[in-house]
Amino acid sequence: MRRMVRIKERDLDAKYNRLFGRMAGYLPPNRRAVDAYAAGVRKEALAKRKGAGGDDWKSPGVRAFATLIENDGIVRMYVEEMIREQARGHASVHSVDEMLATLDHIVATAPLYNPDKAKQVFFPMSALFAYMMMTTAGYAAFRYPAINDVLVRILNEWCRFLDSPESTYVLNTTKYGWLSKPAYIQYELEDFIIPDKGAPHWGWTSFNAFFHRQIQPEKRPIAKPGDPKVVVSANDGTMYNIMRDVQRLDRFWLKGEPYSLLNMLNGHAYVDRFAGGDVFQSFLSGANYHRWHSPIAGTVRHAEIVTALTFTEAESAGPDPSAGTLSLGYETATNVRGLVYVESDDPTIGLVCVIPVGITEISSVTIEVKPGQRVEKGDELGYFSYGGSTLAIVFQPGAIKKFIPKNPHAKNPKNPATIQVNGAIAIAN
Repeated sequence: MRRMVRIKERDLDAKYNRLFGRMAGYLPPNRRAVDAYAAGVRKEALAKRKGAGGDDWKSPGVRAFATLIENDGIVRMYVEEMIREQARGHASVHSVDEMLATLDHIVATAPLYNPDKAKQVFFPMSALFAYMMMTTAGYAAFRYPAINDVLVRILNEWCRFLDSPESTYVLNTTKYGWLSKPAYIQYELEDFIIPDKGAPHWGWTSFNAFFHRQIQPEKRPIAKPGDPKVVVSANDGTMYNIMRDVQRLDRFWLKGEPYSLLNMLNGHAYVDRFAGGDVFQSFLSGANYHRWHSPIAGTVRHAEIVTALTFTEAESAGPDPSAGTLSLGYETATNVRGLVYVESDDPTIGLVCVIPVGITEISSVTIEVKPGQRVEKGDELGYFSYGGSTLAIVFQPGAIKKFIPKNPHAKNPKNPATIQVNGAIAIAN
């Protein structure tokens, strides 16, 4: 297998400083904080692992991964090579056993808060895989069905833990707790519905319940509720891209990541209604409100979860120490995602598709509406569980007169615009 070209340290630092994930607040200012975090997770995992037998994995998913690596020569080749090819001096783990031990540790833990903003890294699995993902072997490994299937199993197992009361141990007011004063201020918890501040963990029954907590409705007022021509944001986040005249079928893996509707929409019968239309995409960091709402009033025509890839990125984006935040357009066609089609009463607006996409960590998308259901502009459609995510909205051709936020891809600004759920993002024709 061809070995990847080693990246110079200064080039990696320079690229990190330009990363979209860093600008969107997903990553700490200094790349070395991510390296130190990954090393710390590995150290904890190996300490927990000390004295355990070679195949004594507590996680059923990790045990299945270990068996797959042992029995499938192609899997073993990819995994061993991507570990070996990691950027020199920045390997998160140094062997298959260390990788499995780290996964075994992660799926039984919840992330701790860190009051030091320069060192805030809250995504252990992204930190584990980031340098592996951008290797020659890693690009292929994370697209290999058998590897993706076992990773989805591990992610689902971790999600069940984060949905459980056992995960609430990080919901406290101590220095590294998510209810501490610095966390309260940083995450603007005063804007959210706190179940019971006098109860243990303030009434949240799991870490995920805290992560996709409900916001106070008055903090996200619906823009022009009586005007159907005003289209609102489906989510909180940072602007990533606006593209008009999107093609039915395109090469989404190329530089610039053109949108390919047939792949984004999973070959659904509605694809042709969107050919030549528009895509509006944003990115959600861990600090954002993680529920998503309807951008228009109308009737839900179809809703589904597309089971697909989890940790993957486009080679055309180049080396990406942020675990995929440079490949957000590509991921709309490749990753686990939801498809929620809402048809407006206004035939000019027509059908709108909301696409929540899981990009790292749990990659869990939950849809709360059903076909035939009536939704008003700003009604909740679903939510993300813990992890990184992006959301795209697809509009039919001729539906949108103008978009309100500036397109960050137009001039590649250092500070892309932020959006809030229910705020105006477009004016319809």
